[in-house]
Amino acid sequence: MARTPTAPTRTVRTPFALLSPADQARKRGLRRMKAIALSALVFLAIVFTVSFVFEERLPALAYVRAAAEGGMVGALADWFAVTALFRHPFGLPIPHTAIIPTRKDEIGRTLGEFVETNFLSGPVVRTKLEAAAIAARLGAWLAQPEHAQRVAAEGSTMAAGVLRALDDADVQDLITDLARDHLIAPEWGPPAGAWLTRVVDADAHRGAVDLAVDSIASWLAANRPAFEGLVSRRLPGWVPKIAHRFVDDTVYSEAVKFVDAVQADPQHPARLALDAYLGRLADRLQHDPAMIAQLENAKSAVFDSPRVRELATRAWQAVKAGLLGALADPDSGLRRRMTDALVDAGERLRTDDALQRRVDGWITDAAVFGVERYRHDIASIITDTIERWDAAETTEKIELMVGRDLQYIRLNGTVIGALAGLAIYTVAQLLLG
Repeated sequence: MARTPTAPTRTVRTPFALLSPADQARKRGLRRMKAIALSALVFLAIVFTVSFVFEERLPALAYVRAAAEGGMVGALADWFAVTALFRHPFGLPIPHTAIIPTRKDEIGRTLGEFVETNFLSGPVVRTKLEAAAIAARLGAWLAQPEHAQRVAAEGSTMAAGVLRALDDADVQDLITDLARDHLIAPEWGPPAGAWLTRVVDADAHRGAVDLAVDSIASWLAANRPAFEGLVSRRLPGWVPKIAHRFVDDTVYSEAVKFVDAVQADPQHPARLALDAYLGRLADRLQHDPAMIAQLENAKSAVFDSPRVRELATRAWQAVKAGLLGALADPDSGLRRRMTDALVDAGERLRTDDALQRRVDGWITDAAVFGVERYRHDIASIITDTIERWDAAETTEKIELMVGRDLQYIRLNGTVIGALAGLAIYTVAQLLLG
């Protein structure tokens, strides 16, 4: 049995499905005002009919008829004018009606040009911003700790979001590339030699030498038993035990005396020998190809690619975890320093007139530059947005915004028309009667 083809289903746009709750309230108010305006017209039509019928019996009704007639004319004229803005009256394609749907794009362009010319101009923006005292007001607001805490909290939330959004693999690759390009790839020898030369020439290494000697002295004082058998165990077996102890004590005493002498004498031969060695090492690091190659080989052995990658991974994970924890904790040192810095900046902005003028000037100049450079692009947002709107939906939206007030125009037209009709009829009777 052949199946009867069915017509394609049409999707009907439900106006209320596209309207916000506020638009729906406006729609109900618009319907109510339309009903009131129509009721006024119907009421005048009834009054006109009754007065027209009984005018011969009661001549005074001629004034009522004239008022009702004028009111109907005013009501119909204003209904036509209001309706012509949004649609064709009675669906008839009367010229210069349905203005909004037919000229939507032109209205959008005109509105964009109006905003661009009258609002997005450098002098207008500069005058407004110069009178706004932005820096002083911002400083007074930031100087309050609760506001600074709020800014710090919002900034921390944004920063944490950025950190979480970053791809760990990409960041690790970046760290690896930076480490390889700026840390591993360059030769270490010449820069290290030049740095060591400056250190030795300035005697800046003396503090490190003193620290090392003091540490050795402290270790010797605390580790006397470590010398027991250090040398004596290597003596022949026939050497008496008392000689073993004498040898160990002598070695320990000589070590202590040597370290004490180095501590006491800034010109001790050991210190001078170390200075000479460091000088030769600095020179070789800069000019000896064999030493430079040896250092480069050692560097490559330590920082080969897998190890660099592992180091980058651990470094990023540690930094990320630390930052996320500090940003999330309101009592962390980072958050407290952020808040204190904001409060200090706000206090300076609030009290420093020169800083206020500089900041206001920067803000004003930046805003004027942006407006002058991008004013057409900014205004085109209005034009492009309106051009993308559906004509019917645009008409509906605009009517919801202003339609209720336009219905008052219909009511005013009804009243004014009635008064005008009555006045015209009265003057005619006075002049012709």
